[in-house]
Amino acid sequence: MPSAYASWVGQAVVLQVAAGDLRVPLRGIIVGESEGAVRFRIGETWDIDIYKPMILAVEQDNWASLVMN
Repeated sequence: MPSAYASWVGQAVVLQVAAGDLRVPLRGIIVGESEGAVRFRIGETWDIDIYKPMILAVEQDNWASLVMN
């Protein structure tokens, strides 16, 4: 069974992430995942791992398509 993130790999997205009382949107590209984390690229070369329980939502980044065109 594919994960909930498999269809988002390689796409520009906005992740809604929670850490304690803080809620923040992160704009970037999902580049992969492991059992417990999603590998997320911010900018050109900065990859970070975000634990899956911290991710509240994944949304298509409509702003990225406007900038690219």
